[in-house]
Amino acid sequence: MDLQSIPKYMQLKQEILQWITGGRLKPDDRLPTEFELSDTFAMSRQTVRQAIGELVQEGWLYRVQGKGTFVSSALPQQKKNESAPAIGIVTTYISDYIFPQIVRGAEAALRGSGYRLVLSCTDNDKDKEKQCLEMMLEHPLSGLIVEPTKSAQGNPNLDYFLSLNLSGIPYMMINERYPDLDAPCIKVDDELGGFLAADHLISLGHRRIAGFFKVDDLQGVNRMKGFIRAHRERQLGLSPDNVIRYVTEEKRTKPYKEAEAMLAGSGDGRPTAFVCYNDELAVMLLEAVRRIGLRVPEDLSIVGYDDSFLATATEVKLTTLTHPKEELGVKAAEMLMAMIEAKRPPGEEEGYVYRPELIVRGSTCAPGEMA
Repeated sequence: MDLQSIPKYMQLKQEILQWITGGRLKPDDRLPTEFELSDTFAMSRQTVRQAIGELVQEGWLYRVQGKGTFVSSALPQQKKNESAPAIGIVTTYISDYIFPQIVRGAEAALRGSGYRLVLSCTDNDKDKEKQCLEMMLEHPLSGLIVEPTKSAQGNPNLDYFLSLNLSGIPYMMINERYPDLDAPCIKVDDELGGFLAADHLISLGHRRIAGFFKVDDLQGVNRMKGFIRAHRERQLGLSPDNVIRYVTEEKRTKPYKEAEAMLAGSGDGRPTAFVCYNDELAVMLLEAVRRIGLRVPEDLSIVGYDDSFLATATEVKLTTLTHPKEELGVKAAEMLMAMIEAKRPPGEEEGYVYRPELIVRGSTCAPGEMA
């Protein structure tokens, strides 16, 4: 999916690593053939061969002449004679949206300082997060970077983080932090981002603005808070019907249906602008706008979030908020390495908050300005 931010062979390499570290492929299991992988991921055989070759070189896979490629029984992080110290990264996703850039930034910083990366992802599922943390605790790590899974829904895996403390393994969080932990966190000021998105539209003259927010993570909750605050500070009424909340499992269905219903309404009550949880959702809602027969920005303005590659991937270039992505990954790795070298426990005060900036493109204008 993220074709611009990460090479294709690296996408496949990370996907296979996810299969291994997540338990889908176990030691001595056979990998799908090059032909099967090429067909599944719509990649050339050469691209597949490059990804597999690197994984063989790094010790994740081994080849048996005439039989295929198999998962190593002694994975790289299990080898006692491995010289490079390991740092783990647990993210909600690896190969989708902005996550490859975050991982790429962290990996570059770690490799440049002599560390190796142990990568795992939760697919935004708390049970899978438990499995990832269990896996990380089973292997010798110098430190751990974690993106919380559904951070607004509590931390059922607290015991594993306490075990990290007991083991003296420094860890930090990215994008958000579980409220019951005092680990340092590198994140974006998402409340400010939500405020800037709504304030931009209000400044253009929009008075009926709908906001769509994924509220099982704190990023979405905070973006919603900023959206609501902008209306309050501008003394502009906000209908409850214009604040759409959804969770991960609903992200492909509920926002789209709600947007269609809103846009099918009468002209007087119909929103003139949308604020979206992220660029991915904004692009999805562009389809709903087209299906109704409306135009962006002539009939409806849209603001995304994250300034991802999707923001400029369609004919409508999205107004959006910045997210540091690769820079965030680098900073997280550098901060964690400093904690490791100083041999000190993590502290909340060591975190860092990025200020998002509004990038104005062609998806927003004053109501009726381009009609």
